[in-house]
Amino acid sequence: MKHHLLALATCGLLASISPALAQSGPTTDLGKAVSSDYDEKLGALFLDFHRNPELSYKETRTASIMAKEWRAAGWDVTEKVGGTGVVAVMENGDGPTLMLRADMDGLPLVEDSGLDYMSTARQVSIDGQEKPVMHACGHDVHITSLIGTARRLSAMKDQWRGTVVLIAQPAEERIGGAKLMMDDGLYSRFPKPDFAMAFHVSADTPTGKLALREGISSSSSDSVDITVYGVGAHGASPHRGKDPVVMGAQIIMNLQTLVSREIAPLNPAVVTVGSFHSGFKHNIISDKAEMQLTVRSDDQETREKLLEGIKRISENVGRMNGLPDDKLPKVTISQERTPATYNDAALTRRIKNLFSERFGADVFDDKPREGMGAEDFAYFVAPNTDVPGVYFSVGGTPQSAFDAAEAGGPPVPSHHSPFFKVSPRESVTLGTEAMTAAALDLLAPKTE
Repeated sequence: MKHHLLALATCGLLASISPALAQSGPTTDLGKAVSSDYDEKLGALFLDFHRNPELSYKETRTASIMAKEWRAAGWDVTEKVGGTGVVAVMENGDGPTLMLRADMDGLPLVEDSGLDYMSTARQVSIDGQEKPVMHACGHDVHITSLIGTARRLSAMKDQWRGTVVLIAQPAEERIGGAKLMMDDGLYSRFPKPDFAMAFHVSADTPTGKLALREGISSSSSDSVDITVYGVGAHGASPHRGKDPVVMGAQIIMNLQTLVSREIAPLNPAVVTVGSFHSGFKHNIISDKAEMQLTVRSDDQETREKLLEGIKRISENVGRMNGLPDDKLPKVTISQERTPATYNDAALTRRIKNLFSERFGADVFDDKPREGMGAEDFAYFVAPNTDVPGVYFSVGGTPQSAFDAAEAGGPPVPSHHSPFFKVSPRESVTLGTEAMTAAALDLLAPKTE
């Protein structure tokens, strides 16, 4: 049975190869080598990435640095895969193919973390609007760490056999970059992986901890737009029109029954209306209202049931209010969507055993999932790819910050918050060591 491993890869190293890239000794020295590399190279790279974030589909500077640094570390690099994506390949004899992935993009937020290296960057997004940019989800950690992993694997070629494919992926925040890379021939133009791995730094997990579980890792996500058409009228004469605000409110309230009355209680599901806009003046009934929804689930059957239900409820609210068929609410499912991400059971057990042996059994943070975040890594390990994958988390916040919050101090900032921050050294070094150790295990030379 084929094995597959895809992990986060990304970042830029300086052009020259420092002494830290010289041949490492036994794998027991890996942690020391990674720590030394952070002091010499990776720490400065992280600061540069954090200060210079780029929006989804616009990661040209980041991609250029990644390509340059991977080449400097001895990898065969291809740029502009699926837009700004970068792919690096290193072949090292006969053996399996492992893919490691990292995402590059930042978010349209004004950073207010209080760090002395805060981003002040601004960039014109794909919608033509200039926006502030910050790394509010830790992708700067991911790309820095994958540069570290690339350097370690280069330095330790005597300890593994096979092929490693590194991916610097665009537009994870808009859950579109992975699909673009797949559509651009990722698994046909480059060696198809036998395993795939990636990790995400987690502000909700203490530094020094890892989170890894079999089965569901991230939920599916669908962005849905609903346009409600009405008939405009004077606000003092509502009987002369058809009010799209009232119809929109009816749709919103009825959508709540999708999860509470149509989905089995033990099946996770979310339908959130994040935006509802209509009209321009107090006393005018508009002729249109617009809504934006996010829809989450953990299995394809529930996902399809939710999407069908949104369309059914929206159209029938229009009918209930007397709208003709050509004026019924229009439901559009955006291209910003991804299926659920599942960790392969056998591969997860293998990697979890490895991490337990290397870092100790108490390295795992086993608290249950509390949300339904999505991740387009799913496209690389979807059932139709026949590529087993593992996606894990690396702790990003010191335990002292959690203790202080519990004692009444400031809360730990969440992902996608202007206050988001992680401890870079602890996050980057643990992520790099974990990914490199996994690669060395999966690609260990066969003994006769």
